[in-house]
Amino acid sequence: MSLYDLIIVGAGPVGLYATYYAGLRKMKTKLIDALPQLGGQMTALYPEKYIYDVAGFPKVLSKDLAKNLEEQALQYNPDISLNQKINELKVINDSGDRVYELLSETGVSHFAKSIILCVGVGAFMPRKLDLYDVKKLEGKGVYYFVSNIEIFRNKKILIVGGGDSAVDWANSLVSIADKLTLIHRRDEFKAHEDNVRKMFESKVDVKLWYELKAVYGTEHVTGATIFNNKTNEEIDLELDYILLNLGFIANLGNIKNWGLNIDKNNIIVNTTMQTNLPGIYAAGDIVGYDGKLKLISTGFGEAAVAVNYAKTFIDPKSKVFPGHSSDKS
Repeated sequence: MSLYDLIIVGAGPVGLYATYYAGLRKMKTKLIDALPQLGGQMTALYPEKYIYDVAGFPKVLSKDLAKNLEEQALQYNPDISLNQKINELKVINDSGDRVYELLSETGVSHFAKSIILCVGVGAFMPRKLDLYDVKKLEGKGVYYFVSNIEIFRNKKILIVGGGDSAVDWANSLVSIADKLTLIHRRDEFKAHEDNVRKMFESKVDVKLWYELKAVYGTEHVTGATIFNNKTNEEIDLELDYILLNLGFIANLGNIKNWGLNIDKNNIIVNTTMQTNLPGIYAAGDIVGYDGKLKLISTGFGEAAVAVNYAKTFIDPKSKVFPGHSSDKS
C-alpha cells in the first residue's frame, strides 16, 4: 500500500494550487481527477476564455492560467492520477492513526492520512434548451462549450444567456466575429458589472427580453428566429454559430454518501477548511460557510489554509504558519 500524507481530489485551479502548497510543506502528495487532463473546467470547458479576476493578471487566457498552475504544482513532483473518478470513501484504520481509502470507479484504491476535496461544483452538465432543432444541430453550429475560438472568426454568432459565461464570451468574441448578437430573456445580468458595461459599450448587439424560438439548418446552423417575450415580436437572424450559456446542473454524485455535512450541494467547512470528518478538508466552489464567495481568487486562499492545517493534522509538531515562500531556497 502506497500511503500519502495528502490526497487532493480535483485538478482544477484550486486543486493545482493546493498541490503546489503541499509540496512547499514537504508533504507526500497525490493529485486525482476524473478528467484525462489537468486544469479542470478551465481546460475542459473554456480554454480560450479570458479570466480577469486573478491577482497579478490584468487578463489571462484560461488555458494559459492552467498551464502556469500546472507548472507551479508539478515542481515538487507529486503523483498524478487522471481518469480516476472517486466513488467511495472508507476508513481502514480507526485505531491510532486514521487512514482513508479512496476507491475509484475503475476499482483502484488510493490511501492517505488526509484529504482535500477541490472538486468545484461536482459533476456538471450544461442546462440544455428543449428545442428539437437545437438538439439536432448540437455540434453542428450549436455549442454549449468552446474549445477553439478560431472557428468563430468572421462568422455571425448568436449568444444566449445572461450570466458570466455569456457576457465573457460576448466580450471575447466580438473583436473577431463578423456580427455578434446576445439575447437575454430579462434586463438584469448575473455577471460582473464591469464586464456587462464593457459588453454594452462594444459592438455586441444586445437584445433584452428576447428568447430563442427556432434554429434552422440541416448539416450546419444557417439561422434562427428570436422573439420578444413582452411584445411577441419575432426577428429572423442569419447565423453561423449559436452559443448557449444557460448555466450548469451540478451533482455531487457519490460524495453525498461519504458522511460529510452537506447543505445545498456545498460541503460545510470551518475556518480551517476542515469538514466534519477529521483530516478531510475542502476548498474552492464546493465549500460552504458564512460569507463564502465562489471565486478562483478566494479558492486559492482556501487551498493554502486547508493544506497548512492538513499538515498539522498529520504532524501535530509542525507549525500551521509555513513562513513566507520568499524565505524558501
